[in-house]
Amino acid sequence: MNRLGKKGDETLIEMALSADDDIAVLTKFKPMRSEGEECNGPLCETTSTAESEVPSSSEGLNSTETTLLIPEHQVIDKRHQSKDSIFFRDGVRRIDFVLAYVDDLNKEWEKKLERRKEFERNLENAGLKLEREDKKESEDGKICFVKIHATWDVLITYAEVLNIKVPIKENDIPSTVENPLDCMLAPLRLPEKVMHPEPDYFTAPFSRDKQELYLINDESTFFSPSMRNRIVNYILTRCPYGTEEGKKKFGIKRLLNNGTYTAAYPLHDCQYWKKANDPNCENERYTLYMEWARFLRFYKEQPLDLIRKYYGEKIGIYFAWLGFYTEMLFLAAVVGLICFLYGLFTMDENMSSKEICDPAIGGEIIMCPLCDQDCEYWRLNTTCESSQYSHLFDNVATLFFAIFMGIWVTLFLEFWKRRQARLKYEWDLVDFEEEQQQLQLRPEYEAKCTHKKKNPVTQEMEPYLPITSQAVRFCISGTTVLFWVSLIIASMIAVIVYRLAVYAAFASLMENTQTLQPISGLLTPQLATSVTASCLNFVIIMILNFLYERIAIWITDMEIPRTHMEYENRLTMKMFLFQFVNYYSSCFYVAFFKGKFVGYPGAYTYMFNRWRNEECDPAGCLIELTTQLTIVMAGKQIWGNIQEAIVPWICNWWGRRKARNNPENLYSRWEQDHDLQTFGALGLFYEYLEMVIQFGFITLFVASFPLAPLLALMNNILEIRVDSWKLTTQYRRPVAAKAHSIGVWQEILNGMAILSVVTNAFIVAFTSDMIPRLVYYYTASENEDSPMSGYINNSLSVFQISDFPDRNKPKLNPENFVICRYRDYRYPPDHEKKYLHSMQFWHILAAKLAFIIIMEHVVFIVKFFVAWMIPDVPADVKAKIKREKYLTQKILYEYEFEKLKERLCQGGKQATEEEFITTEGRMELSRAM
Repeated sequence: MNRLGKKGDETLIEMALSADDDIAVLTKFKPMRSEGEECNGPLCETTSTAESEVPSSSEGLNSTETTLLIPEHQVIDKRHQSKDSIFFRDGVRRIDFVLAYVDDLNKEWEKKLERRKEFERNLENAGLKLEREDKKESEDGKICFVKIHATWDVLITYAEVLNIKVPIKENDIPSTVENPLDCMLAPLRLPEKVMHPEPDYFTAPFSRDKQELYLINDESTFFSPSMRNRIVNYILTRCPYGTEEGKKKFGIKRLLNNGTYTAAYPLHDCQYWKKANDPNCENERYTLYMEWARFLRFYKEQPLDLIRKYYGEKIGIYFAWLGFYTEMLFLAAVVGLICFLYGLFTMDENMSSKEICDPAIGGEIIMCPLCDQDCEYWRLNTTCESSQYSHLFDNVATLFFAIFMGIWVTLFLEFWKRRQARLKYEWDLVDFEEEQQQLQLRPEYEAKCTHKKKNPVTQEMEPYLPITSQAVRFCISGTTVLFWVSLIIASMIAVIVYRLAVYAAFASLMENTQTLQPISGLLTPQLATSVTASCLNFVIIMILNFLYERIAIWITDMEIPRTHMEYENRLTMKMFLFQFVNYYSSCFYVAFFKGKFVGYPGAYTYMFNRWRNEECDPAGCLIELTTQLTIVMAGKQIWGNIQEAIVPWICNWWGRRKARNNPENLYSRWEQDHDLQTFGALGLFYEYLEMVIQFGFITLFVASFPLAPLLALMNNILEIRVDSWKLTTQYRRPVAAKAHSIGVWQEILNGMAILSVVTNAFIVAFTSDMIPRLVYYYTASENEDSPMSGYINNSLSVFQISDFPDRNKPKLNPENFVICRYRDYRYPPDHEKKYLHSMQFWHILAAKLAFIIIMEHVVFIVKFFVAWMIPDVPADVKAKIKREKYLTQKILYEYEFEKLKERLCQGGKQATEEEFITTEGRMELSRAM
């Protein structure tokens, strides 16, 4: 086995370097070359010693001139050899990263050329190998490509810097006992080679000094492609390219922003619809497409280990969470469907709707006009059908489902913690601290912060942002966020004004138009207003969402966060706060405000002293909340899938339209990937945000719509395949990144879980009619055989028409009605407390408040008890973690022990004998532990 384990002066010596030190290392690193090793490729035409100042052969030449330096035997004939390859022209060195740029003669051409020359020269000095493709070789004749290969020396150097864990011994811990249900779940399983593409190993952080310790069978495949592109990306983000305006410039991100390069990306390993011809290609993209990304595989489990191996842990943990969330939704969807079916089967037995539909009861009850002057008196039985349908969601099962969902949320979050802990063990993330790339200073922070101060830990000078500048930026940021939140509230008020303005029009139209008679029983003025207002509100939500996304990124950039993690957390909180208000404000209005501040006939309340506040449907506001929730939730999911799947597909189809007319062997792998869409740094952020907003819909307002979990389940089954399809087929391969959890989203989910208990308790108490019915059942019912008979008459108060002021009085009263009824609990006109709230109103209000307190306390007690009962880390995972730590320490100590024995045998000094005794003592201690 060939081990290039010699450690020279050029090796990185610190594991936690500052950004300046990183750049210094990049410019000083020289790759070691074993004796007799040949230098392949055009970049090695001119060989110099480590101290030589003579520029390389490619320095000062453009891409065309560099291509001319390629030896004749290396020139590839495009007509005879396929370029659909992930290797350099020699067919040996793997392409780990690709840079693309447009070589056009514009006003900044010379400046960009100088930046590229300096940047690429520094990449070569860092030990990377480059191979260039002239623009004449590209499909459109405009784009130049620079292919990057990381040598073994570069990989082992930065594997140590990034603390990458590598195999040291095959895992000897026996697998868990087989599940008796495995035979039943066999149709849902994927082949073993797909689910577990690699053996399970004990791992340890890589060290150049201990290469004999690791299971290095083949240097070219020891580091997986995802590890290799992580390492190369680490170098690219810290490589300098010169000094401009007295400031040191570095990083591929800045070069992409200023147009020096147009793209930087790792390559997919093959085409997704067929395997590569090269036997050395892993074809993992093809496997992912065939076994995971096709919708016909929707019932199959996800190959999480393969996803993690190909895309990295950060994307793997997202799909693990999404899959687990979807699995847990199945239970909630089943219970919600049962509750809905209960309402459907008991709809004919509902006494309230029976009385409303009865011509002798509902037909004789004359209701007060729905608007001022233009609306007429109407009979209660005209709302017969809507009252029947409201029973689907407003019944006893609603209370049970609200309590169940409060407990389900806790089970979901606690079991996810256990699942996450198991993944952390299986994916070697137990001791993971957010990798150096996440915790190090952002290049933007270093560039914009001109002040420096000494770090009390490292005792090195580093940039910082003065407190005064931070305060000003936070004030501007906070003001901007408040302005946009106020804009959402203003838009919601505008929708409410729309409701009030068109409500009278719908009421008048539906009462006076004969053509609407066939649907007038179902489509009440309240429902018609609610549907049209919900659609209008959804359009406004989408527009504001589109605008605010750009504003949130702009103000987060303006704050200049110090680290990448800090940047993501700040952006996440801004976006979630906005989305929370944007998506849920209309639902909060219907649930907790609509119909609560109406007044009574003759003393109605008005918005802006002009528009009369709208009333709930005689059957309650719950059916309107259900309508609002369905339109916004379903509309968002449909629009989201269109954005995620159809838009990227159209863009890629348009970008590849010319290439389809050419032979496949002329369409290179790097060009194919260049024509795909970019999965940006915030790609997963939007995926999480979409799912968390959906989580809010199925928890915060689930008492009004038991079918919400079922809709979410169907959407998520599609979402998993849409996300996997677009990631595998429509996007460039993302740079692999590590993550041991879903991050700040976990805290957001916990907060929403607590808030959902409160909102559902208020919905059951104040939006549904459950509490008034229960109060009537136990206190006011007079019929023992049918306790709920008479409830409708009891829930409607009486108003004397002669008491109408001119502003409210209808213009027409053809049947000369004397009284009309309205939805409230007030004394009749002949009572001494005329039109004041009756004692029953206060009894019901007290019952509602008592119910909220009791329900919240019961659910919270059960939630906290369940959370306490379920440990965050499974017992078998704890045992495996301890076992692996013990074996890893034992192997490392034994390795050090053998090395020290060799040194002693070779005539070591007294210090070596002391090290020997110390190491032996540590081994004894490890055995004792």
